[in-house]
Amino acid sequence: MASWRRFAAGGALLVLAVGAAQAGPTLEAVRARDALLCGISPGMLGFSHPGTTPGHWEGMDVDICRAVAAAVLGSGDKVKFVHLQVDERLPALREGRFDILAFAASYTMSRDTSMGAQATVVTYYDGQGFMVPTASKVRNTRQLRGKPICVTTTGSSEQTLQEYSDAQKMGFKLLRFARFKEAAEAYLARRCAAISADATSLAVIRRTQTPLPADHLILPELISKEPLGPLVRRGDDAWALVVTWVIQGLIAAEEHGLTRANVVEQAASNPNAEVQRMLGRSGDSGKMIGLERDWLLNALRATGNYGEIFARNVGVDSPLGLPRGLNALWSHGGLQYALPIR
Repeated sequence: MASWRRFAAGGALLVLAVGAAQAGPTLEAVRARDALLCGISPGMLGFSHPGTTPGHWEGMDVDICRAVAAAVLGSGDKVKFVHLQVDERLPALREGRFDILAFAASYTMSRDTSMGAQATVVTYYDGQGFMVPTASKVRNTRQLRGKPICVTTTGSSEQTLQEYSDAQKMGFKLLRFARFKEAAEAYLARRCAAISADATSLAVIRRTQTPLPADHLILPELISKEPLGPLVRRGDDAWALVVTWVIQGLIAAEEHGLTRANVVEQAASNPNAEVQRMLGRSGDSGKMIGLERDWLLNALRATGNYGEIFARNVGVDSPLGLPRGLNALWSHGGLQYALPIR
């Protein structure tokens, strides 16, 4: 009996120890400077691009950073954006130039194990595809056999394309470019039969760099899985938990119908037990990740839920005009599925 009491007492102490997270170095640094440093693209429609107000940035990646800032610091405006080229994303993250990398980085084994980065939550399920001139009459990848294809050497697009060509015996002639802008310009100059990149990047080219978007077709086949989401530096588990659970909270909020407009009212009136925990009215979920109890309430007031972020930045009614597809909630045929907040 005495040994059982000692075991029970030890278990209770363990629960108390893990019930409240200790602030790691990144969280402490963010609080000390009263600002979140967010690494983003220098300009990608729908994900990070200048807004109509000078100095104000918009996009899905931008909003994720604003949500994290609001959860940690109480305001979505407490963000400083660091603009990066593709090939400097991961080195800059390792060097500590920012706290969170929100720049369309695919989660891969090599990035998660050997590049000093740690994945958090997938915020956009993408895949590498092809775009062709509509007038070419090409309607599937098989019709590109033996054709020249424009692709970048940064990131994983070149490797994915070469592996697909070899496996399917497509005999692609790869025209390689160091920058995505150069590859897009070569494609538009008809130097290649198609350009291959993540489907979202192809949609951006079609929308922003062509006089008539209908003149260019993104083929339906995808040749890779490209799960995109914010990365943090490996080694600071406390900060990784913060970013992870803020995003999980945004997805859970959409599942529960919590929006930017109704979240304050819902906090006061919604009887759902998980909603009460999420919004700090029951228990203290914030304590588990080193934040205040209203962490998610503040994030939702700043950006709205995941569905709202998607809709205004990349959805069918946005300039980019992308369907939810795999990024719909699991209950609507997609892959977005929030872990329980309890």
